[in-house]
Amino acid sequence: QVQLVESGGGLVQAGGSLRLSCAASRLTFPSYAMAWFRQAPEKEREFVAAISSGGGSTRYADSVKGRFTISRDNAKNTVYLQMNSLKPEDTAVYYCAARRGFRPLDTIVVKSVDYWGKGTLVTVSS
Repeated sequence: QVQLVESGGGLVQAGGSLRLSCAASRLTFPSYAMAWFRQAPEKEREFVAAISSGGGSTRYADSVKGRFTISRDNAKNTVYLQMNSLKPEDTAVYYCAARRGFRPLDTIVVKSVDYWGKGTLVTVSS
């Protein structure tokens, strides 16, 4: 059974930084594009960032562009999300996602994800 396990969430003040990690197991990691989504209370789950299977291409939501960086280490089956200059509106549960194949990153949406992690909570205080 495929597992995606997020870690690194927590409480941080506005302007601070956090680094999320997602360790994948029981899947052929280099065959999957990886992404991060987030869901704030009473809001729909939204796309944050994605990275291609080989790591050569990335895509970001406009709301995080220039502040967040997605990366991956295929040798460790792990994807990361470095979050800088955090804002209170970044508060949400952050989910790791995996999508098999090599389709363009702009087609990664909630419905196209094959596997989800259980999420890690990020809280940004003002």
